Amino acid sequence: MAFAKKQSYGKGKAAARKRRHVRLRKRISGTSERPRLAVTRSTRHVFVQVIDDTSGHTVASASTMEPELRQDGGDKTAKARKVGELIAARAKEAGVTAVVFDRGGNAYHGRVAAIAEGAREGGLTL
Repeated sequence: MAFAKKQSYGKGKAAARKRRHVRLRKRISGTSERPRLAVTRSTRHVFVQVIDDTSGHTVASASTMEPELRQDGGDKTAKARKVGELIAARAKEAGVTAVVFDRGGNAYHGRVAAIAEGAREGGLTL
């Protein structure tokens, strides 16, 4: 009888974040009624997607890479809040009012929390 080898994520900060994200995704899944708001954070930018996991489609997306947000001044946290407001507007256009927040293994702090606050201000229910 063959046993499946357990996935090894190694050591370090990136591996620890990946382990947290895998653990989180065991419990979180987006449906058509309540899709998943997935946050990806790099050192310079943030990327947000509203994903329906049952059909495997991205309903809406936003990031700090967009021209209107790249020209704005301010710090990264302020830009993240604007991304949250932008994703809320785009999700509402697509008919989504409630989402499940997927912080991607990152701590709910700083830019990740600013995205959530901006999305709430934009009218999404998290």
